[in-house]
Amino acid sequence: MARIAVIGAGMGALAAAARLAVAGHRVVVYERTDTYGGALRRFERDGFAFDTGPGLLPLPAVHRDLFVKTGKEPLEACVDLVQVDPSSRHVFADGTEVSLPNASRAGVVAALDEALGSGAGARWGDFLVRAREAWDRTRRPLLEEPLWPNWQVLAEREPYPAVPHKRLLRTRRAGTLAEVGAWELRDPRLAALLESHAVELGLDPRTTPASAAVLPYMEHAFGTWYVRGGLRELARAVYERCVARRVEFRFGAEVTGVLEKDGRASGVELADGTVAEADFVVAGVAPGVLDRLTAGTVLRGDGEVPPRPATASRLTVLLALRGDRPEGAAHRTVVHAADREAELEALFGPAARPPRPMVTVLRPDDPALVPGPGHEAVTLTTVVPARPGEPSDDLAENMITVAERVVPGLRDRLLWQEVRTPADIADATGAEGGAVPVPALAAGDGRLLHPSNSTRVPGLFRVGGWAHPGGGLPHAGMSGALVAGLIVEGPDFRGSQ
Repeated sequence: MARIAVIGAGMGALAAAARLAVAGHRVVVYERTDTYGGALRRFERDGFAFDTGPGLLPLPAVHRDLFVKTGKEPLEACVDLVQVDPSSRHVFADGTEVSLPNASRAGVVAALDEALGSGAGARWGDFLVRAREAWDRTRRPLLEEPLWPNWQVLAEREPYPAVPHKRLLRTRRAGTLAEVGAWELRDPRLAALLESHAVELGLDPRTTPASAAVLPYMEHAFGTWYVRGGLRELARAVYERCVARRVEFRFGAEVTGVLEKDGRASGVELADGTVAEADFVVAGVAPGVLDRLTAGTVLRGDGEVPPRPATASRLTVLLALRGDRPEGAAHRTVVHAADREAELEALFGPAARPPRPMVTVLRPDDPALVPGPGHEAVTLTTVVPARPGEPSDDLAENMITVAERVVPGLRDRLLWQEVRTPADIADATGAEGGAVPVPALAAGDGRLLHPSNSTRVPGLFRVGGWAHPGGGLPHAGMSGALVAGLIVEGPDFRGSQ
């Protein structure tokens, strides 16, 4: 039985802790804040409750696997998991609207044809076939296996089978997501639909490789899911699974250093001067934090993927409304930016913020989130740059104005609002500027790969969204499985079969 110190109680760290405890190790989690879950937090006031992090769960199989592998109770016995239908409603700049059925290719094709005109659905359906090919080519190396030592192969090879496109007497293939939209989808609304999957994660579709086609494919293939009571309930269930497997938690315990002895990790030092010895250390923290904890230690060498901090964060506006949620209202509505190019320049360039950004409106049909009948809890989210002091008041008002397009009478129904800024994300996660990590993607010279779970310090591992395979709830859960495999089975571990 090894002693394992886990730094941080984010979802990736919790997944690793539960798996390692089941394998017979003594696991202690040190969390600097007073709770678990990382970005999966909850805000409560006057009987209303809101998720302040992710509001929907993609690829639930990752967490189903976690619960199967760590105990007899399946995921559905611990949380009420429901499939959202439609998976999303989209309101485009020209006023066109479309609701996309959940995990139904035929239904999506029919809906797009009806809303955008004959042929639109077929173009999107053909795109999804190509996106599936990219998924099949990258699923194992990007999600299910430790990062290859020759990761440059993933960086250089574009897995998306782009359609040849004649341009200026030359035949070219799309290399970026924006080019896929322009050359293959050939409709600004379909292009906006495609690009929204990247922008919501803080990725610039003009530079993001075409391999990002896997993002809409994952939503199409595996569906969109919600946890009754909010996704904070998922964090609770994973935490309770850890406790049931005798993982120890020490909250309010800030780790200030990773200790080394004889060339390998040997424990952690806490802010109060306490030293906790360990045979392995698992760090579920942002790259800058890990650098500080390992001052003077070289974690990376030639040929390794360097950490690339994300540049985007999120601004969230929580709205407590009087009046019932209308029957049939979509759980998730994406209101696209009035000027897509202006928004991209504002997010990824020097331009000023446009008055009508892309806003995601979440309207859960969940009595657990409101004080009683005659109330509704609505969450608005938009992407913002990850930097200290990002202005929020004017942008929050603009977001409410945008949301009025899809929530009639919103301001008249408003009881109160709460704004959650990048600074709040930074407080919860420790990420500089409240940056939110993105999932790993192939191609693009490796810009969207993440550092391996192993480090150059034997016994020290990375877990969570800032490590391979990157950000997002499924990816964080996968990182926990990879770290547990590397510790239990050793460096020859090659992922689940």
